[in-house]
Amino acid sequence: MGDFRQLKAWQEAKRLATLSRDLVRFLPPDEAFALGAQWRRAAYSVALNIAEGAAQSSTRQFRRYLQIAKGSLDELEGVLELAEGYLSPAKLKEVRLARTHCARLVTALARSLSGNVSSDNGQRIPR
Repeated sequence: MGDFRQLKAWQEAKRLATLSRDLVRFLPPDEAFALGAQWRRAAYSVALNIAEGAAQSSTRQFRRYLQIAKGSLDELEGVLELAEGYLSPAKLKEVRLARTHCARLVTALARSLSGNVSSDNGQRIPR
């Protein structure tokens, strides 16, 4: 379908993964393995599913990968709720905002693939 690196949704997912990776380091040692590993997997899954989906031969397949990415974003919201007991609200604020922004971009991209959204959403698929 095109170069996934040009998609705003992927760019924000990459930023979300980086923010998440950096925050996992602040978890207490007894949570670094369980919660931290799950957090990283969920965050990485968003970016990697967008990239893999963009490589598919049909928009239907791409939309399926975007659905998986949205599921990972929901999982990440749950992880962030669990992390509240370990990290300050100030540390979680930026990653929460990035997660919300990324979810909106993934949703907009999925809609644009269905032809149900205006052309100004910034999610054109590079050819």
